Amino acid sequence: MTTSSSPRAEQGVSLGMPELPAPAYPDDVRERLERDAREIIARYPDSRSALLPMLHLVQSEEGHVTRTGMAFCADVLGLTTAEVTAVATFYTMYRRKPSGDYQVGVCTNTLCAVMGGDALFETLQEHLGVGNGETTDDGKVTLEHIECNAACDFAPVVMVNWEFFDNQTPASVKRLVDDLRAGRPVTPTRGAPLCTFKETARILAGFPDEREGAADAGGSAGPASLAGLRLARGEAASARVVHPREGGPHDEPRDATGHRPSPAEHLSSHDAPQDTSASDPAHPSGPVAEEGE
Repeated sequence: MTTSSSPRAEQGVSLGMPELPAPAYPDDVRERLERDAREIIARYPDSRSALLPMLHLVQSEEGHVTRTGMAFCADVLGLTTAEVTAVATFYTMYRRKPSGDYQVGVCTNTLCAVMGGDALFETLQEHLGVGNGETTDDGKVTLEHIECNAACDFAPVVMVNWEFFDNQTPASVKRLVDDLRAGRPVTPTRGAPLCTFKETARILAGFPDEREGAADAGGSAGPASLAGLRLARGEAASARVVHPREGGPHDEPRDATGHRPSPAEHLSSHDAPQDTSASDPAHPSGPVAEEGE
């Protein structure tokens, strides 16, 4: 007599066992976290609105958001673990696995990449011997790609635990991570003094940074980022108007007396565009492809 195996077994699919419930925090840890949680929840008219800072709180306990931490958030906020998990897995600032004391993020969005961000990331991968999202053997540094951090005028930018290190080079980022791993002092280009990832998570949960001088530390965007703001405030100098060349098909018009208008009457140098293949009927440009085609 022969027996036939199930299709799942033939395909090598393991049915496995259901995952056991997450272990609870020790009593002393839970008591401390509950005290902090009450302070966070009191800031919001609806307790479920406190989920984001609550996830930072449990992340500050273990360095990443564990199943125990998510179960704790669900319990104190009256949510399901599915609701908490949906949020914790959506935002990249919440770590789902153990990571380093220092999250070293290299911006590889367009401008930073063009200015050398890709080269920085490749340098650090080789220098540290880790890939994206991986942590060095000593548990000090986790390397990762990060999205734009609105510091394009300082490109290429590296962030360590969300503090800025501007205008980096392959040589400078190697020194940076070497100093972090050796425990030597490291000072961000601007902003608050550097602290560990757990300490950063607690600050992001909404608790004050009590280190001396941290609250007074600051930084600002560079001149390129602030140009539009200065212009809106009327602080920037008026732009110089460049007029089209004389003698062309779109020479400046003259009034009845033969005089050209004053410069103040021209708002931009584009008042008299030149013919192009897209605008000249005698030289049609043909169909224009959509972006990405």
